[in-house]
Amino acid sequence: MLTKPDFYIDGQWCAPAKAELFEVINPADEQPFGAISLGAGEDVDRAVASARRAFEDWGRTALDYRLELVQKLRGIYEARIDEMAEAISKEMGAPISLARDAQAMAGLGHIKTFLRVAKAFEFEHGLDERNPQERIIHEPIGVCGLITPWNWPMNQVALKVIPALLAGCTIVLKPSEIAPFSSMLLAEMIDEAGFPAGVFNLVNGLGPVVGEAMSRHPDIDMMSFTGSARAGIAVQKAAAETVKRVSLELGGKSPNIVFDDEALGDAVKRGVRACFLNTGQSCNAPTRMLVERPAYDRAVAIAAEVADATRVGEPDQAGRHIGPLASGVQFDKVQDLIATAIRQGARLVAGGPGRPEGFNRGYYVRPTVFADVDNHMTIAREEVFGPVLVMIPFDDEEQAIEIANDTPYGLSSYVQSLDLDRAERVARRLRAGMVQLNGANRAGASPFGGFRQSGNGREGGHWGLEEYLEVKAISGWRTD
Repeated sequence: MLTKPDFYIDGQWCAPAKAELFEVINPADEQPFGAISLGAGEDVDRAVASARRAFEDWGRTALDYRLELVQKLRGIYEARIDEMAEAISKEMGAPISLARDAQAMAGLGHIKTFLRVAKAFEFEHGLDERNPQERIIHEPIGVCGLITPWNWPMNQVALKVIPALLAGCTIVLKPSEIAPFSSMLLAEMIDEAGFPAGVFNLVNGLGPVVGEAMSRHPDIDMMSFTGSARAGIAVQKAAAETVKRVSLELGGKSPNIVFDDEALGDAVKRGVRACFLNTGQSCNAPTRMLVERPAYDRAVAIAAEVADATRVGEPDQAGRHIGPLASGVQFDKVQDLIATAIRQGARLVAGGPGRPEGFNRGYYVRPTVFADVDNHMTIAREEVFGPVLVMIPFDDEEQAIEIANDTPYGLSSYVQSLDLDRAERVARRLRAGMVQLNGANRAGASPFGGFRQSGNGREGGHWGLEEYLEVKAISGWRTD
């Protein structure tokens, strides 16, 4: 069994304050395959003290130096990307092809993008042409506490760690205890790249213990959290005592509006596959498909066919299948929500409760589609985080927008229509941080984040870099 009990603090791997091992479960067979230590407040104190000491020098280093170290990290990450993919696949159950080509590659992609963004970013500039004597300086905010989830481990870790490093901040990272090994591998890479001691620190542990201690810590200047709304609220409340900056990327219940036109079949297939990607464990998954009524029955039939054809398989097998959910807790949650949907009258057209045929263990679920869903049903309100799609008919554009916006979330939205004037008109009225039209991919430097209970702040691109910077205005600067 892979056992890694130490934390990375002050440039070295060191034992926790208290020996308390926590088993990491392989979601494919429900058996422990590794173990880590669970940290305590004392471990957070050590990591924060290390980061605070390191910030005195790191925060004043030249950008070129920071770029050089991150570029070294990029090369190491690229050389060890197969190791990263294997770690992700084992800890959270992503099929190995997805773990490499999407999960691990997302981390590498963010490293490349932030290198470009930082090189082009103006860290110092005059206020405007009329006021060059007013000097605007963007400087690192300080010690940053980063808490990351289990569903896209390296995607979320890289979206936080890399811009924080490039901004000149120092870091205490708490990855999910469900998926810790990918982050510990990144810590090895950061050490190999030669970052100064204390710039990056990693403490494993539970949210109510380590996350709480980080959020309340007076020497942490900023908290960046990705996860559930419930946990994000806890972080924000704890952080309020020290008035630190808090950036939250939380859940979603993203609508996918499908209009009746010639591209209906492709739009529905694309939507179902996007919903099921990563076994449905994506905060921006298009989990509510809203279909114009004349095309609704046809769309339901297509969605059911796609769900029935979706293969479920082992994570260590290459291919385009979906794997298990990441944990037993998540499996139970998804099963409960499927049962609730049936009880509340949603029409089951594919999948349903229980494991897929051929699986008697592991956190596997059946790719599921519900039709005739009312937007006030539990299955349409709560984030399922599993391969479960709900389908809702609408009569006209106004009703589609009303249903789409009738959610406590506002992370992402999707619109499918060959009438681009209509698609763009609808996109402007959707209350979401991101809208994708007709399957268009998001650019690497595009801002990621949402409205309302989907959080605040933005990750990615120059917005992601600015999250870790304070703005200082100095009047009377020399202009000659």
